[in-house]
Amino acid sequence: MKRSSERILTTHVGSLPAGASVEWVVGRQRDAGLDLINEGEYTKGGDWLSYMEARFAGFEARAPGPGAVPLIAQGRDREAFADFYRYASEKGTLFYAPGEQIKRVRPIWVCTGPITYAGLAPLQEEIAALKAHVPAEDAFLTATAPASLEVYRRNEYYKSEEEFVYAIAEAMRAEYEAIVAAGVVLQIDDAWLVALWDRIGIEMGLKRFKQRSELRIAALNHALRNVPEDRVRYHLCWGSWHGPHAYDIELKHVVDLMLKVKAQAYLIEGANARHEHEYAVWDEVRLPEGKILVPGVVTHSTDVVEHPEVVSQRIQRYARRVGRENVIAGCDCGFGGRSHPQIAWAKLKSLSEGAALASKA
Repeated sequence: MKRSSERILTTHVGSLPAGASVEWVVGRQRDAGLDLINEGEYTKGGDWLSYMEARFAGFEARAPGPGAVPLIAQGRDREAFADFYRYASEKGTLFYAPGEQIKRVRPIWVCTGPITYAGLAPLQEEIAALKAHVPAEDAFLTATAPASLEVYRRNEYYKSEEEFVYAIAEAMRAEYEAIVAAGVVLQIDDAWLVALWDRIGIEMGLKRFKQRSELRIAALNHALRNVPEDRVRYHLCWGSWHGPHAYDIELKHVVDLMLKVKAQAYLIEGANARHEHEYAVWDEVRLPEGKILVPGVVTHSTDVVEHPEVVSQRIQRYARRVGRENVIAGCDCGFGGRSHPQIAWAKLKSLSEGAALASKA
């Protein structure tokens, strides 16, 4: 994985505002000054989850039952701030998604037979589209973690929850290995692992929730068993809707879980008002030798464009704690469907300018 001891490199989480083509999206990233780039999830239709619907065999789609409440619309945050969520849902402000880049309603996929991977053809097209415009050493491609695919799926075939989770992981192994075999860095997106704390974890309690999460991480590592660690980056986030997030679990409670993932780089939130303070976690936790931290230093959660000096200060906080050679400047979450395109590109430009200031400092 590309890293530098001379300057702070820059990257992002994966999703970017939809553009005219992969070439266009790549060009905008270069214009913004980013070092490590992808195709903005353009080839996934901008959706980190639904792209897998056609790549799995063994599932059938079913409509949600009468009165069913989507998981995204559940949780302690929703209960405590019910008036706000009602208002934001009516106004459509929980996301910025022209053209429905982020789906509001998803089918329930029910497992009725052995899970297998059937997506090699579109995956190869996705890889080819990226490599046509980005040198492999600068490129990453996203894929979804088993734990985050599981959330919208139900099991009617496997004998146990563990067997079901491992079956998803084993199927995803084909995608993970193909990306790395193409010379591209693999990014694993785990958007639901810790975001479930708000939905199911609080009632379970921390010990049981961590045990549940450990099973999912073990399954992910099983899927990555043939992939070199230095070809993997792992993105952990707390959900990207524009809400209070007052019941997010704190990083200090799950950092040990994150570091168990077989990855060289870890992408975490660090620029929004709910998680910015968590740079201090690294006063107590040692980043293992050879690992890279990719903290968010600009965020999708506000339309305010961060000043480059603020970005620089955020980077320096992490650099002082884990070593400047072990920091790559990143974003809290994806911008596609979450920020107005003008805001997204301005934030990425500020990210690069702030990284340059931090490098000089």
